[in-house]
Amino acid sequence: MSRFEAWTVHLGMLLVGGTGLVYAWMRYLATPEDPFSVVNHPWQPAMQHGHVWAAPLLVFGIGLIWREHIWKHFERGVCVRRSTGVAMLLTLVPMVASGYLLQTAVDPFWRRIWIGVHLVASGLWIAGYAGHLLASKRRRKYAD
Repeated sequence: MSRFEAWTVHLGMLLVGGTGLVYAWMRYLATPEDPFSVVNHPWQPAMQHGHVWAAPLLVFGIGLIWREHIWKHFERGVCVRRSTGVAMLLTLVPMVASGYLLQTAVDPFWRRIWIGVHLVASGLWIAGYAGHLLASKRRRKYAD
């Protein structure tokens, strides 16, 4: 994987993960100062828009590394960090699909379903990504 590809994925992850976590905190955990407000925090709409605008960068980055990193490692039977990589792959489709579907869902029932799927899949994705990076750092530490 080239440095450009790696940094595209890392930057996409930082932007999407960061805005997603901050938006989730604002949406579900923060309490509004004004009880009649439709948002819990003044920056909540900006975080949501930033999250939606940054998501294609992460999807593009994953597309960039698909053939040379993901698929080649699978073909060659590389086992290093395979468990975290497979965990990320299993959450990728539900995370991306639910992100797009919740933007277009009109019925409140389906919006709740897609939000739930997106929150769970995204949380697992972030955990898998962190584990994937930590396994890489641990491997390098013990290789020296």
